[in-house]
Amino acid sequence: MKIVFIKPIVFLAALLAIGGCASSNKGALKQEASEKEAVQKETVSEEIVTRDSPYYYFIEAQLLQKRGAMAQAIANLEKAIDLDPDSVYLQMELALFYFQKKDYDKALVRLDGVIEKNPDYVGAWLMTGKIKQTQRQSAEAKAAYWKALELNPKQRNIYLLLGALYMEEKDSDNAMKVYEQLVTVFPDSFIGHFFLGKIFADKEDFKAAEREFNRTLELNPNLEEPRFELLEIYRKQGQKEKILSMYQDILAKSPDHIQASMELGYFYHREGEIEKARALFQELGARSVSNQNVVRKFVQLFVDKKMYAEAMVVIQGMLSGAPESSDLHYVAGVVSDGKDDKEKAIMHFKKVRPESNFYQNAAVQIAFLYQGLGKNDEGIEHLKAVVEKYPDNSQLLMYLGSFYEEIEDFKKAEEALKRGLAADPKNSKIFFRLGVVYDKWGNKPASITAMKKVIDLDPKNANALNYLGYTYADLGQNLDEAENLIKEALKYKPDDGYITDSLGWVYYKKGLYQKALEVLEKAVSLIPDDPVILEHLGDVYLKLNAKDKALEYYQRSILHQKKDKDKINLEKKIQELSGKGF
Repeated sequence: MKIVFIKPIVFLAALLAIGGCASSNKGALKQEASEKEAVQKETVSEEIVTRDSPYYYFIEAQLLQKRGAMAQAIANLEKAIDLDPDSVYLQMELALFYFQKKDYDKALVRLDGVIEKNPDYVGAWLMTGKIKQTQRQSAEAKAAYWKALELNPKQRNIYLLLGALYMEEKDSDNAMKVYEQLVTVFPDSFIGHFFLGKIFADKEDFKAAEREFNRTLELNPNLEEPRFELLEIYRKQGQKEKILSMYQDILAKSPDHIQASMELGYFYHREGEIEKARALFQELGARSVSNQNVVRKFVQLFVDKKMYAEAMVVIQGMLSGAPESSDLHYVAGVVSDGKDDKEKAIMHFKKVRPESNFYQNAAVQIAFLYQGLGKNDEGIEHLKAVVEKYPDNSQLLMYLGSFYEEIEDFKKAEEALKRGLAADPKNSKIFFRLGVVYDKWGNKPASITAMKKVIDLDPKNANALNYLGYTYADLGQNLDEAENLIKEALKYKPDDGYITDSLGWVYYKKGLYQKALEVLEKAVSLIPDDPVILEHLGDVYLKLNAKDKALEYYQRSILHQKKDKDKINLEKKIQELSGKGF
């Protein structure tokens, strides 16, 4: 007995979610919906819900799907299809279930079957396009979307899907064709006109771009994006009056608009209207005290783009409106650091008050800045003073330990890190730093113990896996375990040159020189200027009796060595091979 089901609400909703095309679905399912309505009028008998009814298995599938039991839901849908193999709706539901389960190949098999029997079924083409797009098969996705549009051109969202695909590929010509067709079919599509404006702007056809953005605003006067696109066009053309008019228009509609106020202030500054700029910046600074979005927008507009010169103009103006603001001083410190003015950065960071959320970050930044100025002692003293205020802050103690490590005061580094672990006993980052300190201190067993603890706490920590493996290799101990540890690290960082070098060094220690050569050559290709990796490759060539190649890599290595003791060791190797110094 063939049963046609009640309205396809579930399929329609899901298809909307993956493709966003309500109008297309209605057209695609019109015939089947009519059949369903006819059947509903004819009978709703007990026979429908018996176990030999496809409707029974369909309902079971829906219930199981809602519970998250997708495998069982699919099994029930397949039983329904066995009882009603001609139902397009059931095939589409099953394809949708496979899509949701990310079993795209099986979904496509079902869709191909639907299309073979019903080549004009828009929904099948739409879902095929979405799956192909998900699989990053762009050409197939576009072909499916074009077919769906050919069958039913009145589908706004498919134009947008297609246009976005072409835009991602920077195929502006085809993207333009899509959006031109969209605004032809739907003249009121402000989105279509907006993207046409973007394409024309990229092509530097500013007159056409301006026309399209203005048309966008005619259709949707409340949009901000076209206004800022127009501003960019006016800036490129040097149309100062239009720039000023547009900012005034934005601020007339939204007097508190942060971006417009910042950009207009900077515009005034550049035009020499300093008082107007100062007034805007002061107002923004005062507003930032109660509205964190002001600082966020400043960071987004200037700091994230590394526009430090412009950022300094704006932040100084804002500070004149809120001279005690910790947030503004913190950001001013970041900007000063970006301009490589470390002393000024320190000055701003020191004005961040203890109650600020940025206080601890500022303290660490100050220490690093002192380090960059060669004033490690001052950095440490500053960090120690902050630690006294927050004696149980494991993060600050870890940084303090790192600074002691930098000046090779390993005893104090150990003390700071152990204090950090007392406050946070499961902090794998502190254990890692402690392991490094012990290694530099010459206490290999303690270093190994610390790295094992890191791996216990964080089994996927590639750096710890590599560190422990390399330590074993360097000691010539537990080489099989070292190899396994390093290979495990490479699972998480497959293209890491340092970990690759460690694996090559294990093979070297095992006497597998040809294997070591292959791995170390890859490591050098990943990090061409690391002195240790270059020296390792030289050592392997020496074992393979390729003395000229060994000499070449030793000479390359010494160019990048910073420590005198390492240079001395390399100098000795070079002398032995060439009979002369470097």
